[in-house]
Amino acid sequence: MSGNEDKSGQKRLQASTVTTIISISLVLFMLGLLGLIILHAGKLSDYVKENIGFSVIIKENIKESSILEFQKKLDTRPFVKSTDYITSEQAAEDLKKELGEDFIDFLGYNPLLASIDIRLHADYANNDSLAVLEQQLLSERLVKEVFYHKSLVDAVNKNLRRIGLVILSFSIVLLLISIALINNTIRLSVYSKRFIIKTMQLVGATHTFISKPFIMKSLLHGLISAIIAIILLIVVLYFSRQALPELVNLQEIDLFLSLFGIVTFLGLFITGFSTLFAVGRYLSLKSHKVH
Repeated sequence: MSGNEDKSGQKRLQASTVTTIISISLVLFMLGLLGLIILHAGKLSDYVKENIGFSVIIKENIKESSILEFQKKLDTRPFVKSTDYITSEQAAEDLKKELGEDFIDFLGYNPLLASIDIRLHADYANNDSLAVLEQQLLSERLVKEVFYHKSLVDAVNKNLRRIGLVILSFSIVLLLISIALINNTIRLSVYSKRFIIKTMQLVGATHTFISKPFIMKSLLHGLISAIIAIILLIVVLYFSRQALPELVNLQEIDLFLSLFGIVTFLGLFITGFSTLFAVGRYLSLKSHKVH
């Protein structure tokens, strides 16, 4: 009879352990997903900003060698991510494709000038920086005009700031909820062993001696949960790449390794701290209040 009871108790303990690990894994997985969204939001924000750019229109009768030399000079500027030299002939061909007809035959000449399209680093993609850069470029002897969509730049930056605030607020709320969920899961796990804790205390065991095995076991559960969450995140990344190949350009392995490290740290820290708090709570209770 006692053997059956021992087996039944062992099965309940194993079931409780599995439930705890699964619960923590799912919470860490949600935090990891949020981290992925934040990482992609930041990279996507930079990607959008770096594709705003502007066009530098070159004056007439400027030698191509001088334009190419000017382009090389631009490539060395700290605000420039990339440049693209567009000849007047190439500009005419592009416009023909857009219009669907040969406007040069109608006009009798090519009115388009050569230009250099500049893509900026994300930090410079705002109207204040662009205004300063515009004045610098206009001071160059071969530059006739600098063109960019001021309203578009302003709208993009405003919308990106709003999205960033929404994501930040959601992140804080989800983090607090996640900590509460993991904490409650740990407390329920420790609650089932409250009589063991109190018995050990009554026979003279110190707080450290009692807490240590609970904390070590909790840290192990946190590590296992973090590994499961990371595996699930890798699966999500794999399928997201299959569905959206463009995401590959926005992904960096170093960022993902940092995210996995943060997930592991949170798994260990939250479970360890919650266990220490829960065990301490029962150690401080009077014996008659344990029941």
